[in-house]
Amino acid sequence: MLITRYDPAELSAAFGIDMSSEHGFGLGAGWGRVLPGGASLPHQHDETEMFVIVSGSGELVVDGKSIPAAPGTVARFEPFETHVVRNTGADDLVFFDMYWRDPAEAVAASSVHRRRFDERPVFVFSTPATPNGDLHLGHLSGPYFGADVFVRFQRLNGVEAWHLTGSDDYQSYVVDRAAADGRSPAEVAAHFGAEIAATLELLDIVPDQFIKTDADDTYRADLQRFFSRVVASGSVDVVAAPALFDPETGEYLYEGRVAGRCPGCGAGTAGNICEQCGEPNLCVDLADPRLKRTDASPRVGEIGRFSLPLHEFRKDIASHHSLGRVPARLRELANRVFGRDRLDLPITHPAAWGVPPAETAVDGQVIWVWPEMAYGFLHGIEVLGRRLGRPWRAASPEQDWKIVHFFGYDNSFYHSLLYPVLYKLAYPGWEPDIDYHVNEFYLLHNEKFSTSRKHAIWGKQAVRPGNVDAMRFHLARTRPEGRRTNFSPAEYNSTLRDTLIGSWQRWLHDLGTRVREGYGGAAPDAGVWTPEHTAFLARLAARRSAVTTSLGQDGFSLNQAAAELDGIVADAVRFGELERAVTGIDLWRDEARTAIALELAAAQLLARCALPVMPRFAARLAAALGIAPTKSWPHTVELVAPGTSIDLAVDFFPADGVLEESNVR
Repeated sequence: MLITRYDPAELSAAFGIDMSSEHGFGLGAGWGRVLPGGASLPHQHDETEMFVIVSGSGELVVDGKSIPAAPGTVARFEPFETHVVRNTGADDLVFFDMYWRDPAEAVAASSVHRRRFDERPVFVFSTPATPNGDLHLGHLSGPYFGADVFVRFQRLNGVEAWHLTGSDDYQSYVVDRAAADGRSPAEVAAHFGAEIAATLELLDIVPDQFIKTDADDTYRADLQRFFSRVVASGSVDVVAAPALFDPETGEYLYEGRVAGRCPGCGAGTAGNICEQCGEPNLCVDLADPRLKRTDASPRVGEIGRFSLPLHEFRKDIASHHSLGRVPARLRELANRVFGRDRLDLPITHPAAWGVPPAETAVDGQVIWVWPEMAYGFLHGIEVLGRRLGRPWRAASPEQDWKIVHFFGYDNSFYHSLLYPVLYKLAYPGWEPDIDYHVNEFYLLHNEKFSTSRKHAIWGKQAVRPGNVDAMRFHLARTRPEGRRTNFSPAEYNSTLRDTLIGSWQRWLHDLGTRVREGYGGAAPDAGVWTPEHTAFLARLAARRSAVTTSLGQDGFSLNQAAAELDGIVADAVRFGELERAVTGIDLWRDEARTAIALELAAAQLLARCALPVMPRFAARLAAALGIAPTKSWPHTVELVAPGTSIDLAVDFFPADGVLEESNVR
C-alpha cells in the first residue's frame, strides 16, 4: 500500500500555482494548491490528466468552457486541452493531480474538432483594410485569402465560423490621400471602402460582416464607451511626453508623416511601427527623423496624451499567449518588446479625423486608430449578431467566444500585444481565447508591394472570372508564410499552364477519355484488387489526412495545402501510368477497372479537398464526376458510385487566364 497526504511544506511554484510531486504510483502524481484569487497559467500537454478537488471552491476552464469545482469534483483532461484551475473562494483550493501518457489517445485528440471549435462560435478576423486605395495581390494573398479558406474549411467540418473584416476608416493615411485627391476623408473612406469590398468579391472572398466604421451609426459612441472603460481601469492616464512637430507649421507628426531609422533594428521605418522587426516606436525615438513631406528635421516638443504603460503587462501577455495558437514569431516579438525598461505608449493623438475620447482631459485629440481596432473587432461581432438574431454584445464579451486573427507581420504588435492588454483593462473578467495567424510580406519582383510607389499588381487588374481558381491556387502555393515570398506574372503563368492545365486538366481529360472508351462514359465498379491498388488507396488516405491537417486550426498552412492537392494529382498520374500497361488485356480486365475506379476516387477526393481553396474548380469537377456538391469534409476516400455518368471533357482552367505583365503594372 502507498499513502500520500497533503503537506503544504512540500509545495513549490509550478504553472503559476503551488504543486508537489509524489512518487511510486506508477504514473505522474502530486498535490496542487491555488491561493484565493489565484489561477494556474493556461497550458496544454500530451498527457492525459486528472484532478480530484479535495477542498476549497473555484472553477476549471477547459478550452474556454467553465465548470464549477468543489470538493468531490473529478475532472479528466484529454491530451492538448488547454486548461486552467482558478480559486474563486476565500480558502485554499486543494486538489490531487494524476497524469500519464497514452500515445494513441494523444493522436486521437489531435482531430479537426480539437479545442472545442465545433461547440462554440468562431469569429475569424482579417485586419480591416486602410481605405486610402484599392487592394493589390500583396494584400489579397495575406489576411483576406487566409481567413476565407479557414472559414470555408471550418464550416465543412460543422463549425459555426464567420469571416469579419471591414475598412479602417479613421487611419491617418486616409487624410493624406484625401489631401492629395482634393476630397474629404469621409469621401475617400467611403469610395475606397466600396472598392475594397468589390475587389475581395472578385477573388470569391465575401466576408460575413464588412464594417465601414465611419458609416456605422452606433460605432462612435460605443467606441467612446470602450475607451472610457480602459481609462477607468486606472492604468491609463494623460502623460506629458516628448513628441515630434513640423518646425514650420507646428503640425504633430506620427505614422506616415515622419520617417527615420528604427530604434530597435536600425532599419528605415515610418513612425509608430517598424515593418522590418515589428517593434513599435514612439516617433521621438527614431534615429535621424525626417518629415516625409519636406525631408526637414522635425522639432521636438512636449504634449499630453492618454498613455498606456505597456511594460507593466508582461506576465499578462505571457499568460494570454499560453491560451491559444501563438506562433513562435509572435512570442519572440513579445520578448523583445518587453525587454525594454519602459514602454509608455500614447493611445490618443492630435488629429481632426477620427473619434475623440469622451474624456475632456485632452483637447483636439482622437483615439488612435490601432487601439480603436481592438474595439472594432468586438463591434463587428455585435453587428453580426444582430443580423443573425444572436445575443452577442461588444460590451460583454463571452468567455466561450473563439477569436481567430489573420494579419501581416507588421501588425503583429497591435494584434498580439496591445489588444489583449486593452481587453484586460476594459473587461477584467474576460480572458479572450485568440488564435493568431501571421503572414510576412509578399514581394513583387523581389521588392515590397507599395501603393505609394505604384509598385503593385492590383486585384482588379489581375483577377478575372476565368482565372479565379488559378489565382487562388497560386496565391496558396506562394503565400508568404513564415518567410517573404515573391510574386511574378511569369511564375503565375507557369502555375496555370504547367501545373493546372498541363498536369491537373490533362490528367482529368485523359481519365475521362479512358472512362468513355473503356466503360461507356460511366464509372466502373472495382473488381479484383492488387497490392498496388491497396497501396494507392492508402496513399490517397494519407493525402486526405495531410490536407486536413494543413487546413486545420492548429497547423493551418495554405502552402502545404496547395502542395498536398498537387500531390493527389501527381500520385494519380503516376499510378495511372503504371497501371496502363494491362489496359485492353482481357486476362486483367477486372484489375484494370479497379485501377480506373481508384483514379476516379482520386478525382473525387480532389474535388472535395480543393473546395476551401478553389471553390469554383471543386464545384465544376464534382459536376463532371456526377457527384453531389460537397457539403461536408471527407473523412475517408470513397469510390465513385458504379454507373455514375462521367464527363471530364471540361476546360477547368481556361488558357486565357494568363497575366500579361505589361497590362498589370
